[in-house]
Amino acid sequence: RMLAVARSTTEESTTEAPVVAEVESAMPEVAPPAVEAPPVFKASDLVGATAPFGFFDPLGLSSGVSEERVLYFREAELKHGRVAMLAALGFLVAEHFHPLFGGQIDVPSYVAYQQTPLQTFWPVVVLYVGVVEIFSVFTFENPFDTGKWWTIGPKHVPGDFSFDPAGLKPADAAEYVDMQNKELNNGRLAMIGIAGMVAQELVSGGKLF
Repeated sequence: RMLAVARSTTEESTTEAPVVAEVESAMPEVAPPAVEAPPVFKASDLVGATAPFGFFDPLGLSSGVSEERVLYFREAELKHGRVAMLAALGFLVAEHFHPLFGGQIDVPSYVAYQQTPLQTFWPVVVLYVGVVEIFSVFTFENPFDTGKWWTIGPKHVPGDFSFDPAGLKPADAAEYVDMQNKELNNGRLAMIGIAGMVAQELVSGGKLF
């Protein structure tokens, strides 16, 4: 009787096997989900291409350049723009309001630094600036690993150093882009403006106003 049960079980499993194989072969093959290609990077798509000039690159500095290198240029533009905005404001204010160092530095701004004690300790000033700048260097890609010099790492947003003590950064994406455009445009104007201020005082030898 045990032999009969074993034989019937074997026959049932042998009968079911072709049926399972037929069902599996009849099932449609599910294609793997398509992987979307990352968008092609274009420097013209970056923030800052505003009217009336739009994307303004007459010298073609962004042509044939990697994304990491273009982002390095953008961070340099932001840094210079921010320094220029502070310089343009300080250049004008300091010529009429100069309480530091006993209020005795009443000269055109282009030579005001030479009238301060900092002129003697300029290496200390350079060292201080270097200490501040070194935090930016940490965001660069390692040239010994990538073979690329002066490029920004993919995880770093140009100009973003997590410094917003006044909480001015908008939460809305559209408002944030608008603020970025304003900062870039004001920085660009300030770079041209401070260059003109210094040139005028170098030519005239006197204060602007």
